[in-house]
Parts: sequence; structure tokens; C-alpha cells
Amino acid sequence: MAGIAPRILCIGMPVRDLILRVEALPERGGKANASHLAEICGGNALNAAIAMARLGGRVAFAGPMGDARETSSAFILAQMAQEGIETTHIVRMPGLSTPVSAIMIEPSGERTLTIYRDPALWTVRLPEADALVADCQAVLVESRCAAFATSLCAEARRRGIPVIVGVDRAMALQDGLLTAASHLLFASAQLQETAGIADDGAALKRLAELTPAFLAATRGPRGAIWLNQAGTLEETPAFPVQALDTLGAGDVFHGAFALGLAESKGLRETMRFAAAAAALKCTRHGGGLAAPQRAEVEELLQGKR
Repeated sequence: MAGIAPRILCIGMPVRDLILRVEALPERGGKANASHLAEICGGNALNAAIAMARLGGRVAFAGPMGDARETSSAFILAQMAQEGIETTHIVRMPGLSTPVSAIMIEPSGERTLTIYRDPALWTVRLPEADALVADCQAVLVESRCAAFATSLCAEARRRGIPVIVGVDRAMALQDGLLTAASHLLFASAQLQETAGIADDGAALKRLAELTPAFLAATRGPRGAIWLNQAGTLEETPAFPVQALDTLGAGDVFHGAFALGLAESKGLRETMRFAAAAAALKCTRHGGGLAAPQRAEVEELLQGKR
């Protein structure tokens, strides 16, 4: 990378993650002993932000957090500072709780989780667009944040700034982010549920009738599938790795994709860059905090790993 690193705004809800490694999930009503406990910061946009910062981007974060006196928000802010993420635009909400999740990870790397988000967090009012998107080369937003982020994303698009939406749950076909986004990155299951079609390629083509945005879906070890500018399906293979922990892999993909766009990479190169970053994340425990450094991704892309 030459010159000044691109600045990217991430919009989402930070989460305090409590991670337990287990040999197997307990049966309903049962219990299981964990072999390891870790406490990390997480959330889709924050995981992506950490990935971008480690890959060389300048990252600012906006979104709601709980009361300034609570433990969870202080813990997360300290982690963000350590990663070099700008927190000026985070909105503290008195009397509310920052989201907390409990996550169980099996030896295969698959994870099961439950999360608490204070419903009042959705009433947050973000700072004005002039403050948020100044000097930004891209905006990345969690799809669940549409209620308080869609108007900002639409304004960013009016200013010619790419808006990347990381989709980790089904979207309504009337969701404003479908048209406010320039790039929509789904997980396969959520893509099919959104489109109502049990085939990734057909689902992408169905959504292409509703939005002019770039459309892609990640499929874990099967790689990613996407529509090029001609409306033709293309696939980006996954890098073969021994997966230890898939938690946050999709978020790391989204972050690397957004950074690749901000660096003016072509779509094929950007998709491959994102696939490499996500693959490396899966080889280590730690959610978004296991995101790789730029040199590691470059080595994998060059076949040196």
C-alpha cells in the first residue's frame, strides 16, 4: 500500500463475548464442562473493524454502547483503543447495558451462542453525517442496524462513498439497506431465506432484481459466490485450512472486503483478499481478535504459507 491508508467508518453494536470451549454441546436441560474460558470484544461490525485495522486501514466506529459506568463498555473501549480504532462517534446511553454474549465452541470450530441486547439501544441517534463520513473511503454497517443507520448510509451513497452491508440474518425485501447499500455481503443461509430460494445462485439473481448493489454470499469452506457487473455468477474458492474456530470469520471477510474496495482493488482481487483473511482467522481461537495481520494475508495470497 502506498500513501495514506484509507479511512473506513464501521457502524454496529459492540458486544462483550464470553467464550467457552467444550467437547460437545450439552443436551437440553443438561450441562457441560468447559476446557477454556476467554473474554473478548465482539459484534459483527467491531470484528470487521479489528480486521481492517490489522490489515492496514484507518478505522472509526459509530454505534450505541451502554452506561459509562458499566464494566462491559469499559472493557470493550479498552480493547478498541489497543487496536487503534477511533471511538469518538460511539454514543453512550445512560442506564442501558452494552450487549453480552455467551458462546460455546466445539472442537470442529463450530459455535453456538446466545446474546442479550438491551432493546432500548435501538433508539440511538447517531451523530450527523458531516461528522461521521468526513474523509471516509467506505462505510461498513451491520444489517441489524438498519433502524438507525439507513439514512446515514443513503447520505454516504449520495456522496459517492461505498456502503458495505454485512448481512448475518434474513432481510425484509423492503429493507432500506437493500437500496442504500452499494455492496451486500450475505451468509448463504441468510441469502436463501431473504430471497425465499434454496439455491445461492438463483437467490442472488432474484435479489439483483430488487437492488443495484453488488451481491455476494459466503459459504464457509465452499468459498463465496457473487454476481459480476455483467450479471454472471462467479465463485471465489476458500483457502484450505484446518479450522479451529469459525467465530467472526464472516465479519473478518466483510472487513477485508471493505478495505479492499477502499484501496481500489478490483472485485476479483477484493474477494480473494477477503477469503484469505477469513481463512487465516479460522486457524486460531479468539473471534475477531484472531484476525490476521496484513503480512500474513499477503503470504497466503502469494502461496508462501
